Amino acid sequence: MRGCSVYTAFRCFATLTPTLYSTQSYLYPLELMTKIYLSVVVPVYNEGENLENLYQRLTAALDKLNKPYEIIFTNDGSRDNSGAILNEFHKRRPEQIRVIHFNGNFGQHMAIMAAFERVRGEVIVTLDADLQNPPEEIAKLLAAYEAGYDYVGGHRKNRQDNWFRRYASKLNNLIRYRITHIRMDDQGCMLRSYSRQIVDLMVASNESSAFIPAQAYKLAGNPTEIEVEHSARAAGTSKYNFYRLLRLNFDLMTGFSLVPLQMFTLFGMVVSLLSTLFVVYMFIRRIIVGPEAQGLFTLFAILYFLVGIALMGLGIVGEYIGRIYQEVRKRPRFVIREVVEKLDH
Repeated sequence: MRGCSVYTAFRCFATLTPTLYSTQSYLYPLELMTKIYLSVVVPVYNEGENLENLYQRLTAALDKLNKPYEIIFTNDGSRDNSGAILNEFHKRRPEQIRVIHFNGNFGQHMAIMAAFERVRGEVIVTLDADLQNPPEEIAKLLAAYEAGYDYVGGHRKNRQDNWFRRYASKLNNLIRYRITHIRMDDQGCMLRSYSRQIVDLMVASNESSAFIPAQAYKLAGNPTEIEVEHSARAAGTSKYNFYRLLRLNFDLMTGFSLVPLQMFTLFGMVVSLLSTLFVVYMFIRRIIVGPEAQGLFTLFAILYFLVGIALMGLGIVGEYIGRIYQEVRKRPRFVIREVVEKLDH
């Protein structure tokens, strides 16, 4: 049995309050919120070649569910014709499709958070625009949600990515679990469902660096993962290069654990102890044997090793300080240029 969701609370609240619900600067009729069961959030960045196929398959899959739904596309500063195509989708189905246009590229997770601030459904599903996660798998997520799970992650079966992405993902999963104790078999799969309560809590946190799947896992009371199909990319190229993947993992590690800092503290203590013992050894050796004739390069090697470790430790400390700086300066996480939607008043 699921706990009382925000969606259910709105139903109870409807008889006692005016029929408008405010989300930031937007006002939505309460009747509209309570009749939408499913919100599908799709971040889009330069996916013009895939969008028409995505639209056809996604709307067909959702129509078969026979449940009220909406689709929110977030155009994350695309430089191709993705924005125009998304506006055309809204014209085809103005009651069901809404489009958020960023004025620049703020990243996939910020694109999802912008949509989370405006979703109106009881259950929210995130989906990539590249069709590697088939829209037809959404029904599996909803079945798990209706079975009582408030957060359902997708685990890609027969993953179609190259060998580097597959094995790097496995290594990331292992490191992430050791550091954060967040158990996700597939952190890179964006096909996931969230209860409205979890989404509202994530929006309220207002973090500038958000790793959505991990944050939802921490907030969930009854999370699970299920196997979903995975397809090869039909067109275009992956938007996650090595640098973006590295930044994403820094967000994950520093956002949910202090273990990297604690590891370097312990390592510093061990190195200090060993250095003290080494100095004592060299002093005793000098008294008994005499000064070293050719030990200069050994000392330089030890020095370079310790300097390298110190610089790496400073880098980790810098990552944490940088995130503190991002939080305290309170700059907007993203800037919305336009929202294309139909609002009933």
